[in-house]
Amino acid sequence: MGRGVKVGGGIGGGLVLLVALLLGIDPNLLGGLTGGGTAEPQAQGTAPACSTGADADARVDCRITGTVNSLNAFWPAYLQQYNVKYPQPETVIFEEGVNTACGTASSAVGPFYCPTDTTAYFDPGFFTELVDRFGSSGGPLAQEYVVAHEFGHHIQNVLGNLDQAQQDPQGPESGAVRTELQADCYAGLWAKHASSQPGPDGQPFLEPLTQQDLNDALSAASAVGDDRIQEAATGRVSPEAWTHGSSEQRQRWFYKGYETGDINQCDTFAAPSL
Repeated sequence: MGRGVKVGGGIGGGLVLLVALLLGIDPNLLGGLTGGGTAEPQAQGTAPACSTGADADARVDCRITGTVNSLNAFWPAYLQQYNVKYPQPETVIFEEGVNTACGTASSAVGPFYCPTDTTAYFDPGFFTELVDRFGSSGGPLAQEYVVAHEFGHHIQNVLGNLDQAQQDPQGPESGAVRTELQADCYAGLWAKHASSQPGPDGQPFLEPLTQQDLNDALSAASAVGDDRIQEAATGRVSPEAWTHGSSEQRQRWFYKGYETGDINQCDTFAAPSL
Protein backbone atom coordinates (compact mmCIF):
# COMPACT_ATOMS: atom_id res chain seq x y z
CA MET A 1 0.00 0.00 0.00
CA GLY A 2 3.00 2.29 -0.23
CA ARG A 3 4.74 4.68 2.09
CA GLY A 4 1.95 7.02 3.06
CA VAL A 5 -0.42 4.55 4.67
CA LYS A 6 2.08 3.90 7.46
CA VAL A 7 1.65 7.45 8.69
CA GLY A 8 -1.58 6.63 10.44
CA GLY A 9 -0.44 3.39 12.05
CA GLY A 10 -3.49 1.31 12.82
CA ILE A 11 -6.13 3.68 11.49
CA GLY A 12 -8.65 2.00 9.21
CA GLY A 13 -11.08 2.98 6.50
CA GLY A 14 -11.25 6.36 4.87
CA LEU A 15 -9.18 8.04 7.56
CA VAL A 16 -6.17 5.97 6.53
CA LEU A 17 -6.54 7.27 3.01
CA LEU A 18 -7.03 10.81 4.19
CA VAL A 19 -3.92 10.64 6.35
CA ALA A 20 -1.95 8.81 3.69
CA LEU A 21 -2.40 11.43 1.01
CA LEU A 22 -3.15 14.45 3.14
CA LEU A 23 -1.38 17.23 1.28
CA GLY A 24 0.51 14.44 -0.47
CA ILE A 25 1.71 13.63 -3.94
CA ASP A 26 2.15 9.87 -4.38
CA PRO A 27 0.05 8.87 -7.41
CA ASN A 28 0.62 5.15 -6.80
CA LEU A 29 -1.50 5.30 -3.68
CA LEU A 30 -4.57 6.44 -5.57
CA GLY A 31 -5.31 3.41 -7.69
CA GLY A 32 -7.02 0.54 -5.90
CA LEU A 33 -7.18 2.25 -2.52
CA THR A 34 -10.00 4.64 -3.17
CA GLY A 35 -13.60 4.26 -4.15
CA GLY A 36 -16.79 6.17 -4.57
CA GLY A 37 -18.33 7.81 -7.57
CA THR A 38 -16.79 10.27 -9.91
CA ALA A 39 -17.73 13.85 -10.47
CA GLU A 40 -17.60 16.08 -13.47
CA PRO A 41 -14.47 18.18 -13.07
CA GLN A 42 -14.61 21.93 -12.86
CA ALA A 43 -11.77 23.62 -14.70
CA GLN A 44 -9.40 25.96 -12.92
CA GLY A 45 -10.85 29.34 -12.12
CA THR A 46 -14.40 28.49 -13.13
CA ALA A 47 -16.27 27.38 -10.03
CA PRO A 48 -19.89 28.51 -10.50
CA ALA A 49 -20.70 32.09 -9.52
CA CYS A 50 -17.19 32.92 -8.36
CA SER A 51 -16.31 36.37 -9.59
CA THR A 52 -15.53 38.64 -6.64
CA GLY A 53 -13.51 38.74 -3.47
CA ALA A 54 -16.78 38.63 -1.55
CA ASP A 55 -17.55 35.29 -3.20
CA ALA A 56 -14.19 33.98 -2.04
CA ASP A 57 -14.91 35.19 1.49
CA ALA A 58 -18.29 33.45 1.53
CA ARG A 59 -17.70 30.14 -0.28
CA VAL A 60 -14.94 27.57 0.00
CA ASP A 61 -15.04 26.62 -3.69
CA CYS A 62 -14.68 30.28 -4.61
CA ARG A 63 -11.82 30.66 -2.14
CA ILE A 64 -10.07 27.72 -3.80
CA THR A 65 -10.64 29.32 -7.20
CA GLY A 66 -9.37 32.70 -6.07
CA THR A 67 -6.30 31.17 -4.49
CA VAL A 68 -5.58 29.18 -7.65
CA ASN A 69 -5.84 32.31 -9.78
CA SER A 70 -3.48 34.11 -7.41
CA LEU A 71 -0.95 31.25 -7.57
CA ASN A 72 -1.13 31.14 -11.35
CA ALA A 73 -0.50 34.87 -11.50
CA PHE A 74 2.34 34.85 -8.97
CA TRP A 75 4.52 31.90 -9.96
CA PRO A 76 5.22 32.71 -13.64
CA ALA A 77 6.68 36.12 -12.88
CA TYR A 78 8.56 34.88 -9.84
CA LEU A 79 10.19 31.96 -11.67
CA GLN A 80 10.99 34.11 -14.68
CA GLN A 81 13.76 35.82 -12.73
CA TYR A 82 15.43 32.39 -12.57
CA ASN A 83 14.79 31.77 -16.29
CA VAL A 84 12.29 29.05 -15.47
CA LYS A 85 9.02 28.84 -17.40
CA TYR A 86 5.86 28.08 -15.47
CA PRO A 87 3.49 25.69 -17.26
CA GLN A 88 0.13 26.41 -15.70
CA PRO A 89 -1.36 23.33 -14.01
CA GLU A 90 -5.01 22.40 -14.18
CA THR A 91 -7.21 22.49 -11.09
CA VAL A 92 -10.26 20.32 -10.49
CA ILE A 93 -12.82 20.94 -7.75
CA PHE A 94 -14.83 17.79 -7.14
CA GLU A 95 -17.25 16.09 -4.78
CA GLU A 96 -17.37 12.42 -3.77
CA GLY A 97 -14.89 11.18 -6.34
CA VAL A 98 -12.89 12.00 -9.43
CA ASN A 99 -11.05 10.24 -12.25
CA THR A 100 -7.44 11.33 -12.68
CA ALA A 101 -4.42 10.28 -14.70
CA CYS A 102 -3.12 8.84 -11.42
CA GLY A 103 -6.24 6.73 -10.85
CA THR A 104 -9.69 7.11 -9.34
CA ALA A 105 -9.79 9.05 -6.08
CA SER A 106 -12.56 9.42 -3.53
CA SER A 107 -13.10 12.36 -1.21
CA ALA A 108 -11.38 10.34 1.53
CA VAL A 109 -8.05 11.02 -0.16
CA GLY A 110 -8.08 14.73 0.58
CA PRO A 111 -6.41 17.29 -1.68
CA PHE A 112 -3.59 16.04 -3.89
CA TYR A 113 -1.44 16.86 -6.88
CA CYS A 114 -1.12 14.37 -9.72
CA PRO A 115 2.13 14.90 -11.65
CA THR A 116 0.98 12.66 -14.50
CA ASP A 117 -1.71 15.12 -15.60
CA THR A 118 -0.16 18.12 -13.77
CA THR A 119 -3.44 18.75 -12.01
CA ALA A 120 -4.32 19.69 -8.43
CA TYR A 121 -7.53 18.18 -7.06
CA PHE A 122 -9.64 19.63 -4.25
CA ASP A 123 -12.86 18.55 -2.56
CA PRO A 124 -14.24 21.53 -0.60
CA GLY A 125 -15.59 19.11 2.01
CA PHE A 126 -12.03 18.34 3.05
CA PHE A 127 -11.73 21.65 4.84
CA THR A 128 -14.50 20.63 7.24
CA GLU A 129 -12.53 17.45 7.95
CA LEU A 130 -9.40 19.51 8.54
CA VAL A 131 -11.18 21.38 11.33
CA ASP A 132 -13.43 18.67 12.79
CA ARG A 133 -11.08 15.69 12.59
CA PHE A 134 -7.64 17.23 12.73
CA GLY A 135 -8.29 20.28 14.89
CA SER A 136 -7.12 22.96 12.49
CA SER A 137 -8.32 26.51 12.49
CA GLY A 138 -11.04 27.15 9.94
CA GLY A 139 -9.67 30.55 8.96
CA PRO A 140 -9.23 31.53 5.30
CA LEU A 141 -5.44 31.34 5.24
CA ALA A 142 -5.60 27.82 6.70
CA GLN A 143 -7.53 26.78 3.60
CA GLU A 144 -5.40 28.83 1.23
CA TYR A 145 -2.29 27.23 2.71
CA VAL A 146 -3.57 23.82 1.61
CA VAL A 147 -4.11 25.02 -1.96
CA ALA A 148 -0.72 26.74 -2.07
CA HIS A 149 0.96 23.60 -0.73
CA GLU A 150 -0.39 21.49 -3.58
CA PHE A 151 0.82 24.09 -6.07
CA GLY A 152 4.16 23.83 -4.31
CA HIS A 153 4.29 20.24 -5.54
CA HIS A 154 3.71 21.52 -9.05
CA ILE A 155 6.67 23.87 -8.68
CA GLN A 156 8.74 20.90 -7.52
CA ASN A 157 7.59 19.00 -10.58
CA VAL A 158 8.67 21.89 -12.81
CA LEU A 159 12.06 22.15 -11.07
CA GLY A 160 12.66 18.39 -11.08
CA ASN A 161 12.58 17.79 -7.33
CA LEU A 162 9.31 15.92 -6.98
CA ASP A 163 10.60 12.40 -7.61
CA GLN A 164 12.94 12.58 -4.61
CA ALA A 165 9.96 11.73 -2.43
CA GLN A 166 9.70 8.31 -4.04
CA GLN A 167 13.42 7.60 -4.04
CA ASP A 168 13.58 8.02 -0.25
CA PRO A 169 10.01 7.43 0.93
CA GLN A 170 10.01 7.65 4.73
CA GLY A 171 11.89 8.62 7.86
CA PRO A 172 12.51 11.90 9.71
CA GLU A 173 15.23 13.06 7.28
CA SER A 174 13.83 11.34 4.19
CA GLY A 175 13.33 12.73 0.72
CA ALA A 176 9.59 12.43 1.24
CA VAL A 177 9.68 14.66 4.32
CA ARG A 178 12.00 17.14 2.61
CA THR A 179 9.61 17.26 -0.36
CA GLU A 180 6.61 18.05 1.83
CA LEU A 181 8.44 20.65 3.90
CA GLN A 182 9.64 22.37 0.75
CA ALA A 183 6.05 22.57 -0.51
CA ASP A 184 5.12 24.13 2.84
CA CYS A 185 7.90 26.67 2.37
CA TYR A 186 6.67 27.47 -1.14
CA ALA A 187 3.19 28.04 0.30
CA GLY A 188 4.63 30.54 2.76
CA LEU A 189 6.56 32.25 -0.01
CA TRP A 190 3.35 32.71 -1.99
CA ALA A 191 1.54 34.10 1.07
CA LYS A 192 4.29 36.67 1.54
CA HIS A 193 4.10 37.99 -2.01
CA ALA A 194 0.34 37.64 -2.48
CA SER A 195 -0.28 39.89 0.50
CA SER A 196 2.37 42.49 -0.24
CA GLN A 197 2.84 42.81 -4.01
CA PRO A 198 0.24 44.06 -6.52
CA GLY A 199 -1.47 41.67 -8.88
CA PRO A 200 -2.59 42.37 -12.46
CA ASP A 201 -5.22 44.85 -11.27
CA GLY A 202 -2.69 46.76 -9.18
CA GLN A 203 -3.94 45.38 -5.88
CA PRO A 204 -2.47 42.49 -3.84
CA PHE A 205 -4.45 39.26 -4.09
CA LEU A 206 -4.67 39.05 -0.31
CA GLU A 207 -5.40 41.80 2.14
CA PRO A 208 -2.46 42.50 4.48
CA LEU A 209 -2.07 39.45 6.68
CA THR A 210 -2.68 39.79 10.38
CA GLN A 211 -1.05 37.67 13.06
CA GLN A 212 -4.35 35.79 13.32
CA ASP A 213 -4.19 34.97 9.61
CA LEU A 214 -0.69 33.56 10.06
CA ASN A 215 -1.84 31.64 13.13
CA ASP A 216 -4.59 30.09 11.02
CA ALA A 217 -2.09 28.86 8.44
CA LEU A 218 0.28 27.61 11.12
CA SER A 219 -2.62 25.80 12.76
CA ALA A 220 -3.34 23.92 9.53
CA ALA A 221 0.35 23.07 9.10
CA SER A 222 0.48 21.77 12.66
CA ALA A 223 -2.72 19.75 12.28
CA VAL A 224 -1.20 17.63 9.51
CA GLY A 225 2.16 16.95 11.14
CA ASP A 226 3.14 13.29 11.21
CA ASP A 227 3.77 13.29 14.95
CA ARG A 228 0.39 14.79 15.76
CA ILE A 229 -1.48 12.39 13.49
CA GLN A 230 0.46 9.37 14.77
CA GLU A 231 -0.08 10.24 18.42
CA ALA A 232 -3.80 10.78 17.90
CA ALA A 233 -4.09 7.51 15.98
CA THR A 234 -1.82 5.18 17.96
CA GLY A 235 -0.80 6.99 21.12
CA ARG A 236 2.85 7.10 20.13
CA VAL A 237 5.16 8.85 17.69
CA SER A 238 7.27 6.82 15.23
CA PRO A 239 9.66 9.12 13.34
CA GLU A 240 10.94 6.24 11.22
CA ALA A 241 7.54 6.18 9.51
CA TRP A 242 7.29 9.90 8.84
CA THR A 243 6.50 11.03 5.31
CA HIS A 244 5.46 14.66 5.78
CA GLY A 245 7.35 16.01 8.78
CA SER A 246 6.42 16.97 12.32
CA SER A 247 3.97 19.70 13.24
CA GLU A 248 6.83 21.94 14.35
CA GLN A 249 8.75 21.37 11.13
CA ARG A 250 5.75 22.08 8.94
CA GLN A 251 5.05 25.32 10.77
CA ARG A 252 8.69 26.38 10.71
CA TRP A 253 9.19 25.82 6.98
CA PHE A 254 5.94 27.57 6.07
CA TYR A 255 7.00 30.53 8.16
CA LYS A 256 10.49 30.50 6.68
CA GLY A 257 8.99 30.88 3.21
CA TYR A 258 6.72 33.65 4.46
CA GLU A 259 9.42 35.48 6.36
CA THR A 260 12.04 35.43 3.60
CA GLY A 261 9.94 35.41 0.43
CA ASP A 262 12.96 33.72 -1.15
CA ILE A 263 12.76 30.38 -2.94
CA ASN A 264 16.44 29.80 -2.27
CA GLN A 265 15.67 29.63 1.44
CA CYS A 266 13.31 26.71 0.75
CA ASP A 267 16.01 24.22 -0.22
CA THR A 268 15.12 21.51 2.25
CA PHE A 269 17.21 19.00 0.31
CA ALA A 270 20.38 20.90 1.15
CA ALA A 271 19.40 21.57 4.76
CA PRO A 272 21.66 19.64 7.19
CA SER A 273 18.74 19.31 9.58
CA LEU A 274 15.03 19.86 9.22
